Amino acid sequence: MPKGVHAPEIIYEGIPASPGIAIAPVHVVARGFSAPEVYEIPESEVPSEQQRFKEALEVTKRQLIELQSRLEDLSGDNESGIFEAHVMILEDRSVVDRVLLAISKRQQNAEFAFYAVMQNFLEAMRRIPDPYLRERTADIEDVAQRVLRNFNAAGDVRPQGPDDQHVLVAYDLAPSDTASMNRRHVLGFATEQGSVNSHTAILARAFGIPAVVGLDVAVIDIIALTPSILDGYTGKLILFPTPETLERYRTLMLAKEKVRSSLDAMRGAATETVDGRPLTLSANIELVDELALVRRSGAKGIGLYRTEFLLLNGEEMPNENEQALAYSKVAREMSPHMVIIRTLDAGGDKLPVEPLTDPEPNPFLGWRGIRVSLARPAMFREQIRAVLRASAYGKVALMFPMISGLSEVWRGKDMVRRCMDELEEEKVPFDRDLPVGIMIEVPAAALCADLLAPEVDFFSIGTNDLIQYTVAADRVNPHVAELYRPTHPAVIRLIKRTIDAATANGIWTGVCGEMAGDIRLTPLLLGLGVEELSVGPQQVPRVGQAIRSLSHAECAAMADEALRQSRSQKILDLSMNLARKHYPNLLD
Repeated sequence: MPKGVHAPEIIYEGIPASPGIAIAPVHVVARGFSAPEVYEIPESEVPSEQQRFKEALEVTKRQLIELQSRLEDLSGDNESGIFEAHVMILEDRSVVDRVLLAISKRQQNAEFAFYAVMQNFLEAMRRIPDPYLRERTADIEDVAQRVLRNFNAAGDVRPQGPDDQHVLVAYDLAPSDTASMNRRHVLGFATEQGSVNSHTAILARAFGIPAVVGLDVAVIDIIALTPSILDGYTGKLILFPTPETLERYRTLMLAKEKVRSSLDAMRGAATETVDGRPLTLSANIELVDELALVRRSGAKGIGLYRTEFLLLNGEEMPNENEQALAYSKVAREMSPHMVIIRTLDAGGDKLPVEPLTDPEPNPFLGWRGIRVSLARPAMFREQIRAVLRASAYGKVALMFPMISGLSEVWRGKDMVRRCMDELEEEKVPFDRDLPVGIMIEVPAAALCADLLAPEVDFFSIGTNDLIQYTVAADRVNPHVAELYRPTHPAVIRLIKRTIDAATANGIWTGVCGEMAGDIRLTPLLLGLGVEELSVGPQQVPRVGQAIRSLSHAECAAMADEALRQSRSQKILDLSMNLARKHYPNLLD
């Protein structure tokens, strides 16, 4: 929007995915080809920017005509028609005129105006029912990317602003995108797609990044650099906020900061209930870089080290020595507290382990978790050996994900034994008594927990998957989001069954899923008998204070009543009543 013109405030509603407030200009990333940098231009430079666009088109046309001619010489006319179609896209007057208008109206650099217009065309095509026409989006993306490369970079130096902090607005984000965000610059993010239960949303909460998903507007309708407020508490993205709205949110941020400061003062305090029941409060991590966050949080160890980000986020999987180095660093820095390292848990909405010849029809019921490790014994062996080597530097435990029955436990433990024998023969130090546990996240595992418990040293309940498999509702699918209920009677009965089987066999049970960090449900989990909670580092102070505010006896009585209920909402209400009674100031 031209300078000096004040647009009316616009409020978009989405789903709150991670609490917090961010105030900054928006940076837009749509689907398809890479977004160029965006910056504002004075009105006097509009004609020269329009000329830059026309020149980029001409260069691109010459390149495509040359490619077409070369292809005709090599293979005849059949294939060269592809580039003729590409040239026609560049000559489409509706495209050219819209870009020229966008440069003038937005007063932003030519390449970003071109990018925004092309994304509008692409989004319209993606929604066409005809599959042939939808597939043509790849041709348009190819042409558009070529045009962007042909802008004269030498004469285009972006003016440096006071800072690069922004609210990221995207069609969707992969978990790896969230994990690799520069958190100094990305103050929060909003996505058109997504669910509050997706792995991307889980990572946002773990990192303390305000996030809104399921935005009720196409991302392509939002103009980059627009002033904005992202409200992760209520799920709003506010564009062109008024001075009154800005003041209200700044006041709210100060109030939330006071609550955080009071929680920080209790950092490191023992996590036990008012009637003396101790509970271990650990942190979940994805990256070694998060250790500083964990130490500041006051967590007593790592309850879940998700290793897929270490193993799969680069071009090549790290070898045994590289893995051992990373695991050893975590073990040393968290000593004397426990570090539970989960073996590779790829698939579903997490990172893909490797390209498959044919896409899986249902990856959540497919090749993921322990199944991948058992099918790739060389890779599995390297990871187990690396974990064992790290156990010489601190208190380390190993955990297998996605267990559905005894045979997987036996095969996993057999690999551990063989790796121990190898390291012993090689005279490499490790902990022979390294605890081995399993994740209970498949209903089959919960139902036969009494059979699994004698074989392992601990259970960790992965509530995210346990809920979705129990109620048959994909946790990242917005169409069935309301069926994904942590307090479904079947879910809490499976949790109770798991805990009882563990207690009967002298092992402990923790929870490392999202339920662990939801302080509305802390009374319910304590009452069911959970002995350890592992949450995102940012959630540790809040959950710790919730534990210290509760009576275990009162929670146990409430949980007994909850187990007799037939409705999810009633169970949630019972837990919420105790939460409101003992720590109303912590609830958002």
